[in-house]
Amino acid sequence: MGNSALKSHLETSQKTGVFQLTAKGLQEFPEELQRLTSNLRTVDLSGNKIEVLPATIGNFLQLKSLTLNSNRLTSIPSEISKLKKLETLSLNGNQIQQLPPSLGQLKALRTLCLSGNQISEFPCRLGTLRQLDLLDLSRNQIQNVPMEVLELQAIEINLNQNQISVLSAEVSRCPRLKVLRLEENCLELSSIPESILKDSQVSLFSVEGNLFEVKNLRDLEGYDKYMERFTANKKKFA
Repeated sequence: MGNSALKSHLETSQKTGVFQLTAKGLQEFPEELQRLTSNLRTVDLSGNKIEVLPATIGNFLQLKSLTLNSNRLTSIPSEISKLKKLETLSLNGNQIQQLPPSLGQLKALRTLCLSGNQISEFPCRLGTLRQLDLLDLSRNQIQNVPMEVLELQAIEINLNQNQISVLSAEVSRCPRLKVLRLEENCLELSSIPESILKDSQVSLFSVEGNLFEVKNLRDLEGYDKYMERFTANKKKFA
């Protein structure tokens, strides 16, 4: 991509606060963006070949949305914690294996999308994200949802297409959780905590494609209570 094209993008971004440069074969996070640290609210660099998100990402203090889907990132720098206004972080389709503990300092974060990475352990330090609405960890390599999940404030947790065989009953204590997606995992019917059905606020519990037939959920205690919540909320999820 020529310098003149990049220059014109930068000029536009200075006025709009939005920098979008997708599928252009970029191998590095554009250094030129440093000139716009006080302007940019939205950055989308999806579909490139970027391998490293530089520590200087922490300089973009006005950033509300950062999207780098389908790149080649293997990690997230701890400096991302400086982005106190960030509401959306979308890093789907990269090669990220773990999250920095500092991610829990993104107090404004509402949407965290990490689908299609190489995460093998459920991230346990996100309970401090009090505004979190959606946590998308689908298409990773997670095998176990541990008891620490109860700290999460998310309204929706998407764990479709992992390798989960263990689901802690503490998930039913997530204070705001309404949607729990666990399609195409390795769960047995005996692995499903009945507390999700009878004691939680979950009104959409999606478990197709596991090691049991979904209709057998009816045999679990609390199924009727779950169906009451499901029916009451059905319109929202249509």
